[in-house]
Amino acid sequence: MNRKALFLWFALLFLHLPAYAAVYEVGPGKPYVNIGDVPWESMAPGDQVLIHWRPEPYKEKWVIAVEGTEQQPCIVRGVANVSGELPVIDGNGATTRTSLNFWNEDRGVIKIGGANSPAVETPRWLVVENLDIRSARPPHQFTGRYGVTNYTNNAASMYVENGQNVTIRNCVIHNSGNGLFVSAASRNILIEGCWIYDNGIEGSIYQHNTYTAALGIVYQFNRFGPLRANCLGNNLKDRSAGLVVRYNWIEGGNRQLDLVDAEDSSDLVNDPSYRQTFVYGNILIEPEAAGNSQIIHYGGDSGNENIYRKGTLYFYHNTVVSTRPDNTTLLRLSTNDETCDCRNNIVWTAASGGHLALLNAAGMLHLKNNWLKTGWVNSHSGLTGTIYNDGGNLGGDSPGFADAAGQDFHLLSQSPCVDTGAELAPQTSAVTRQYVKHRGSEARPADGKPDLGAFELPKSVGALPSIWLLQE
Repeated sequence: MNRKALFLWFALLFLHLPAYAAVYEVGPGKPYVNIGDVPWESMAPGDQVLIHWRPEPYKEKWVIAVEGTEQQPCIVRGVANVSGELPVIDGNGATTRTSLNFWNEDRGVIKIGGANSPAVETPRWLVVENLDIRSARPPHQFTGRYGVTNYTNNAASMYVENGQNVTIRNCVIHNSGNGLFVSAASRNILIEGCWIYDNGIEGSIYQHNTYTAALGIVYQFNRFGPLRANCLGNNLKDRSAGLVVRYNWIEGGNRQLDLVDAEDSSDLVNDPSYRQTFVYGNILIEPEAAGNSQIIHYGGDSGNENIYRKGTLYFYHNTVVSTRPDNTTLLRLSTNDETCDCRNNIVWTAASGGHLALLNAAGMLHLKNNWLKTGWVNSHSGLTGTIYNDGGNLGGDSPGFADAAGQDFHLLSQSPCVDTGAELAPQTSAVTRQYVKHRGSEARPADGKPDLGAFELPKSVGALPSIWLLQE
């Protein structure tokens, strides 16, 4: 082979080799001291930004706008110290790299999509994980394009303005107006293993631990805690199509779940998945004096009933616990066009059964093989919908928790909830995992006949499930 032919052969060889993605390491002793030193405006598919823990917070904020691929996602990953502490991204007093140019700077600490530089129309295949993100709310300020600027009330630790195939994993999200905000332009969002708590604005009902709207969104293995003191928002508020909430611990909030209409998106309202919502394998806890006595709201709140969900909430294998001394209502269905298929759940109240109502007023509720506190009532305010008893429901004073006072809601072997579950609706997915305190999961034991609630009693010590646990 002559020299020219050899040169051409090597040129063709290198032309077909995959491009090696860049790794940007940030932190003490690393090539990049600050997050703002990373060239975010020129990120490419497969690039990784590794943000190492340091004793002081990173007081920086930025936008991520990269068009990754399924094979080469763009990853922003925190690297914990030897004690497991995550790097802190603090929006209070934060600065932004001057090469970045994006709107709605005052809406978040980390923003995905919505930028002039980088000029990526639809960021996709992004992962943000292992970060402690905080402090996007008044009276906190930051320095951006227009100098020192105040955060808005609805600012978020993470603000997804426009993203597809975005994963937010193992993050601590707190001390903001909204902890996480996802807009209706987003598609295929996964939120897993996060600790989301202590968000909200005092005296306001409009900011929440999470406030999301997307086409296709899954919450799993997350720990939701109470909002900030005197904040009146909900814990998980959602306006999505194709919503799945599974294997989470959700404690406190005005309501634990507020699943309402997609008031700003005809794309979501007109998608078939808007009419089916799946909530299963969760632990929902209503503490004393937590706000609204309703656990779940499903339907709409815009006042335009034409765009309410008007479908079916599939609610199964959840454990619902209320320690209120007064009334608790399991479900508020907005109209009689909203339906709940309620199977294999445990609903226990510390108060007597007469304090437990299943519906606020409207809606169609189908009950099958649930454990409910004896003495429950249809409604505390007058039933205008219909409750169908489809059989197999149980009652009593105690469902047989291992330690209710210690919040161990696994079942004792003598529990009446063991082996009393019914077959699930054909539209639903099997319950294959169960929550592990905190922010983890394990395979749910399977022995043919399911137990009620979020936890399955193992039949033998020798058949221990595998555990998937994220770092606290």
